[in-house]
Amino acid sequence: MTTLISTQALQLDTHDGFLFNELAFTLRQGDRIGLIGHNGCGKSTLLGLLSGTREATAGTIHYARACRLQHVEQHLPPELASLSLYDALLAPVLEQPELHWRVDSLLAELGFEHETAQVPVHSLSGGQHTRLLLGRALLQEPNVLLLDEPSNHLDLPSLLWLEQFLLRWRGAFILVSHDQRLLDNVATRSWILRDSRLYDFDLPCGPALAALAEADLAAAARHAAEQKEIDRLSASSARLALWGRTYDNEDLARKAKTMQRRIDKLKDAQSFVSDGAPWRLSLRGKPLAADQLLALDALDVRAVPASPLLFHVGQLWLKPGDRVALLGANGSGKSSLLRLCWQAIQAQEERSDLRYHHAASIGYYDQSLRQLADTADLSDALYPFAVQNEAARSQVARKQALISAGFPYARHGQTVATLSGGERARLLFLGLSLASYHLLLLDEPSNHLDMQGKAELGQALRGFAGGCLLVSHDRDLIETACNRFWVVADGRLEEWPDAASAYARLSAEDGQAPLPVPRVETVALAPAQTDVDVQLERLCELEQLLAEDLARKPRHQKPASQHMWQDEIAQLSRSLGIMA
Repeated sequence: MTTLISTQALQLDTHDGFLFNELAFTLRQGDRIGLIGHNGCGKSTLLGLLSGTREATAGTIHYARACRLQHVEQHLPPELASLSLYDALLAPVLEQPELHWRVDSLLAELGFEHETAQVPVHSLSGGQHTRLLLGRALLQEPNVLLLDEPSNHLDLPSLLWLEQFLLRWRGAFILVSHDQRLLDNVATRSWILRDSRLYDFDLPCGPALAALAEADLAAAARHAAEQKEIDRLSASSARLALWGRTYDNEDLARKAKTMQRRIDKLKDAQSFVSDGAPWRLSLRGKPLAADQLLALDALDVRAVPASPLLFHVGQLWLKPGDRVALLGANGSGKSSLLRLCWQAIQAQEERSDLRYHHAASIGYYDQSLRQLADTADLSDALYPFAVQNEAARSQVARKQALISAGFPYARHGQTVATLSGGERARLLFLGLSLASYHLLLLDEPSNHLDMQGKAELGQALRGFAGGCLLVSHDRDLIETACNRFWVVADGRLEEWPDAASAYARLSAEDGQAPLPVPRVETVALAPAQTDVDVQLERLCELEQLLAEDLARKPRHQKPASQHMWQDEIAQLSRSLGIMA
């Protein structure tokens, strides 16, 4: 297979040391590569080196003559904001009239309506910005795309569109993303950037991460065995050196020096063991003995009180143990609903259309991360959360918590304003955990998390002792953490039985697929049917759904749906007297 790009001994120095050290890899024609790594490890920088916008400190990058490379930026260039969509798409080929015909055809291929072509770029959604940037790259007819987190801030319909686009793309690509589901579905090869090194696996993202974890365990075992031999030789060398000095024996002293040289060689060749992630995300909560934590009844949701109606909620509620995914397109009003709930809670407002349990302690994760005071140092920023939990109130307890979250003592005097987006998110999660809430309102909590952070958030929410209302477009997080699914569509908030049907509803809303017939939760009875008949029918249906899902490959299964089905099977079995 034709090699399009190859590198040798690629190195980049920063003021903190090596960002890359001796990287060597090849990109072949048709390669579909997912580039994975922790925040700050240099993924975007590596794409910059390959696209020529950054220069390496040392090493070489060789491009084949057949390589036609385009870099799809992470952010929209500011100079495009005032242009119409059509003019922004046309700009890269303005001096190439022979390519102008492609602009009209690309508008249709990218899913833009004809009237949208004259809309100013600044008024387009995040998903439309991504499509525009892809279109600008495609006009140059590349055979290699460098995609820098194109899924960031996309709503679910736009994310599904991007996935389908990449599946249809016949060229090579390097895709930087923290969305494991997207990478598993579209990439066949994985590059994992860690510890200034690049680990190359001919596997999709999930299997590649599993293979790296196995390699880490093997490396740790080798390192331990090598260290045991080094310790043994060190003790022998020290003993020989002591005897040589005590008895003035040059032969013993010479043997001690020879042994020390052997020790130094073993240390130089000792197996490398990764330091791993600097912190682990956790969320502590507490249950509340209550029928409902939050109830919505004939609620109108607007961005601000005088603005147009975004959607209407008939009657929905959230009880202890519920982990609800709130899904919908960007701009549909999901964040507005969370803000509305939070404002009512903060104001202790009595409303008939929005009720919350007054004994419940409720926390809020604002996607703008403005809950943390910019001028406060790290310890003081945690105080409003820690004060709700007696065990965490003291300065010592807060400092210990900061250290465990990857903030060393020397940084505790920093102000919040100096933190990166990822660090602010880490601090806010730490605050929510210290407070130990009964109910969490989480607005896009995964925006600033890397892949490991998202996985840990999913597991933390799954084991969260209270309730949760989660706004997210990350499918792995939704399916791992949530057991109920609310969808904003057609101006109202609907509950759907599982994640798959909720996604299908969103795709239909976006015009991507026909709306499937939903699985009805309550069956309309024929006159001859009894309650027992209905319950038995439902039990058989649930057992069939569970068996079909368990028969799938593990990565295609739906754990959240399985748990929900198993709970309902147990409830029906008890009701029918099938089990004690």
